[in-house]
Amino acid sequence: MTKQLLIQGYEVVIGFETHAQLATQSKIFSRAPTAFGAAPNTQACAVDLALPGTLPVMNRAAVEHAIRFGLAVGARVAEHSVFARKNYFYPDLPKGYQISQFELPVVQGGAVSFFLGAPSTGSGQSEKRTVRLVRAHLEEDAGKSLHEAFDGMSGIDFNRAGTPLLEIVTEPDLRSSAEAVAYAKELHKIVTWIGICDGNMQEGSFRCDANVSVRKPGAPLGTRREIKNLNSFKFMQQAIDFEARWQIEQIEDGCAIEQATVLFDPESGETRAMRSKEDAADYRYFPDPDLPPLVIDREWVEQVRASMPELPRAMAERLVREHGLPEYDASTLTQSPTMAAYFETAAKASGQAKMASNWIMGEVSRRLNAEEKAFDAVPVSAEQLAQLLARIADGTLSNNAAKQVLEALWTAAQSDVDALIEAKGLKQMSDSGALEKIIDEVMAANAPLVEQLRAGKDKAFNALVGLVMKASRGKANPQQVNELLQQKLR
Repeated sequence: MTKQLLIQGYEVVIGFETHAQLATQSKIFSRAPTAFGAAPNTQACAVDLALPGTLPVMNRAAVEHAIRFGLAVGARVAEHSVFARKNYFYPDLPKGYQISQFELPVVQGGAVSFFLGAPSTGSGQSEKRTVRLVRAHLEEDAGKSLHEAFDGMSGIDFNRAGTPLLEIVTEPDLRSSAEAVAYAKELHKIVTWIGICDGNMQEGSFRCDANVSVRKPGAPLGTRREIKNLNSFKFMQQAIDFEARWQIEQIEDGCAIEQATVLFDPESGETRAMRSKEDAADYRYFPDPDLPPLVIDREWVEQVRASMPELPRAMAERLVREHGLPEYDASTLTQSPTMAAYFETAAKASGQAKMASNWIMGEVSRRLNAEEKAFDAVPVSAEQLAQLLARIADGTLSNNAAKQVLEALWTAAQSDVDALIEAKGLKQMSDSGALEKIIDEVMAANAPLVEQLRAGKDKAFNALVGLVMKASRGKANPQQVNELLQQKLR
């Protein structure tokens, strides 16, 4: 059962609507390009603006992307779906209505599963969550209002008008901001993995709306407020936490929650109301007379299925099965196809699957995060990492020395692991005779510590190990030092 977040005796209930911009070369109903960053109003054609005499024509690639998503989440891909006009007026909606889907969406049902609760080290227990999807439907994007570039007026850029979107809607199954972020990250992974969306949140390719309400456990659902256009996982968590606390405070003060659309201000850390929230009836949906029903035959669905890559959840299960990895590791390593392929190459070449997992999730990811780089920018090849891991496994390198080798590989100072070990004199000392001599010298020079240890003060043992490691200039094999010290102290 989903773990509940209780604040002052209230349960937080969250549902998500996510707009994934589909990675097509042209718009959903026209041949206008979709490239980001073009000069304002240079990529909006007459069809996008719904000028008299124009007719929309369905983009086949957008439909195929929707099919791919439906297959990826185990949903039903409808053989027959209908486009509708969603009527409302915004300055950046050129037609005064949006072409979307309402009663008969192209993707129906499905689910997204993810893991929550495991620490960043990958140790400990993680908890599996599953969020049910209501639907995913095709629609067109609106333009963009520009308020900051003009003095005393606003501008409109229609380049984005008509860009294809897949709106993915969940049931209200989430119970905390942590769950919401974990779900959003998993969904982001799915749409980028199967190649239907580039996932660029800063450019608006992946935008989330969170419907947040609170209630006493077991009570009917409360009135929701929709937080619009969350384009950062960090801000998503902050916005949901603030909104939940605000609603609880309002209820405790005797105020009723009114359904509304709100925006999150990252500077103040607060949500603020933008407009009263409309319901479906307010939009006056009706079938678009210019577009015939969308018909998808089973043969097309099977063709798309045959072209699908191994999905991240299936790959994670395989990594657990074939490499004996914990579920948390497998889930983390399948954040992207690049990361998963890197792991599999390093694990196979080194024969050290768990060690490869630890280094990729740990030191490699830490360095990439510090440099704000994606995994495909890692400067150390999987084969080089495998060579490094093999030298740790055979006792040639200590973990600390291995980090020095990785640093040199990372900065391209040297490309061969063995040559680096020799050049830097990092080979671990494993000669028992040489180690015993160092240990004897350290024990003789630190007789009080030895006496403390023999008197039962265990902390003295770690101190002695540290002194031996220092005397060996970090080259001694720590495990061997421990064993030899224990023998001498019996």
